[in-house]
Amino acid sequence: MDTTVQVLVPSGILDSTQAEEVRAQVDSALSTGAKTLLMDLKDITFIDSSGLGVLVSVLKKVRSQGCEMVVCAINPQVKMLFELTSMDRVFEIFENREAFEASR
Repeated sequence: MDTTVQVLVPSGILDSTQAEEVRAQVDSALSTGAKTLLMDLKDITFIDSSGLGVLVSVLKKVRSQGCEMVVCAINPQVKMLFELTSMDRVFEIFENREAFEASR
């Protein structure tokens, strides 16, 4: 995999309590020269509205620095949330990490 691609794998429930950790991981990845962030959500069991807000805010930050962020491995609950909020049109979503790598 390209060294400018950084994979982030949050786990558990993505809500306001995990927001700062996700932001810190994104900041760290960007500071090390990552041009693409792959947010692998395979270990996320649930996302609430504040968790979705965190993903949107880090997406804006990543894009403002001329980089890209994609997500993969979303579970049915997360997929439904993305579809209901039209975030499936905002985020580029891959079935899994292998699908992302195959697209490069």
